[in-house]
Amino acid sequence: MADHTPPAGRRESAEPRHADRLQGVGAREIRGDPARDTMNGGMEGERPLHRLSPGHRQAYAAIDLGTNNCRLLIARPAEENFVVIDAFSRVVRLGEGLAQTGRLSDAAMDRAVGALKVCADKLRRRNVHLARSVATEACRRAENGRAFIDRVREETGIHLNVISAQEEARLAVLGCHILLEDGIGPAVIFDIGGGSTELVLIEPGAPVPRILDWQSVPWGVVSLTETVGDEGEDEPSRIARYQTMRQLVADSFADFAERIAPQRTPDLRLLGTSGTVTTLASLHLDLPQYDRRAVDGLIVPARAMRDITSRLSALSPEERRKLPCIGNERADLVVAGCAILEAILDIWPADRLGVADRGIREGILRSLMSADAEGLQAQAALRNLARRA
Repeated sequence: MADHTPPAGRRESAEPRHADRLQGVGAREIRGDPARDTMNGGMEGERPLHRLSPGHRQAYAAIDLGTNNCRLLIARPAEENFVVIDAFSRVVRLGEGLAQTGRLSDAAMDRAVGALKVCADKLRRRNVHLARSVATEACRRAENGRAFIDRVREETGIHLNVISAQEEARLAVLGCHILLEDGIGPAVIFDIGGGSTELVLIEPGAPVPRILDWQSVPWGVVSLTETVGDEGEDEPSRIARYQTMRQLVADSFADFAERIAPQRTPDLRLLGTSGTVTTLASLHLDLPQYDRRAVDGLIVPARAMRDITSRLSALSPEERRKLPCIGNERADLVVAGCAILEAILDIWPADRLGVADRGIREGILRSLMSADAEGLQAQAALRNLARRA
């Protein structure tokens, strides 16, 4: 698997390089945030990832159950970073129908539980030492979200922690900020999810950036698609629907856009983590199939991304399904992702867009390893004091 270490330099799109105690599953569970700083208004930075001892080869795991996907990452520490030893991802559409009913459907919950059973099995087989499992917007909004969390615990042994939008934004930044281009002044990192989108204004700095401002809106690729409704049969209808999507997102981010406008500099930097940006980056590279090595850390001209979003918004679902890296799973959702991305580019009109195939799971892993390393260091210090006493 890939080594999640900062690349030596960002890759330009013209030269792509093809070359992160669960009861019942045996690992120690973290239900809250193991290394969270006090938050007052905006969010403060995360502690750096402390180096674990050379003999510390325990496996750590992060599960991210989103509105559209269920993802797992298992990794071991490697110096100040980590090496992924197992991963899993499945489209579960947990939030399907939520915009209309306010509830998670039985079919959606069944799909999610099935995916989480696979995760639980991997945790057992990898003998995971420490894990954290989080759920996001779908479980935050659903009337039966609590009942679903209880069902997951009973059937899989996994304790899902329903995190706030603020925590979701913090973890996404922690997981992908190392891919941000070098530069002067504040930058924006965004995460387009299935049920919500987070925009975060950061002040870059080593080892972890400081968060200056942030905003989450309840528009993700699933929620926006279902709210705006079905596509029209002709191109003008599809384009009109797309413009409605863009306006909804722009209106929701209007206050945030006004707040951060004074922070704009001549050299704006923008980094996105989501299936939307990785899919569009794949189309930009004309990849026959998705290749994480070519996409993660890529820098794409914003104009090129806007051209792709404009083209996709006019295509029919059947035409989108035929495109590599979209297929059946993304054909009905990618247009909403395009609308959200264009709204973000209007708010923070950077010339270039950084692409990250990493985020919440990597942020969780860094938090777990950092907290565990601090705990081990504290225990060693206490033992030394006891010996001297």
